[in-house]
Amino acid sequence: MDHATLEHQHQQQHTGHSAGGTWRTAAQATLHCLTGCAVGEVLGMVVGTAAGLHNGATLAVSVVLAFVFGYALTMRGVLRAQVPLRQAVRIALAADTVSIAVMELIDNTVMVGVPGAMDAGLSDLLFWGSLASSLVLAFVLTTPVNRWLIARGRGHAVVHAHH
Repeated sequence: MDHATLEHQHQQQHTGHSAGGTWRTAAQATLHCLTGCAVGEVLGMVVGTAAGLHNGATLAVSVVLAFVFGYALTMRGVLRAQVPLRQAVRIALAADTVSIAVMELIDNTVMVGVPGAMDAGLSDLLFWGSLASSLVLAFVLTTPVNRWLIARGRGHAVVHAHH
């Protein structure tokens, strides 16, 4: 195969238009996004719970940190490609905002919806089990969202132009 054909196949794979690649690409993008989200979410829940913050304040800290860590993880890779900081910020916002928002909606709905989860202490299995379950559910429900975005050249597909 010539270089143009290989480049076209590479682009199809990352935009989700290749046969069978859409779900795999979406799952990889979701896992990438979930990594940053999970770090922020867990850190926010731990900080809020350890500090004895009200549940609303704990959720707010978790959401803010999930966005910060989610964007930072994306920007790290984009900045490595020597993209200027201002452009890297725009790319991260375009790539991850919808995905992180959906994940946070799911994560926090689960945490609030499980009786006692938000009031459980850091040494309580209910706290950690609920948090882990919320992240798994967020992955499962956000993957189709990312698939839809990637198939339209949006979301995480924006990042792949800078790899």
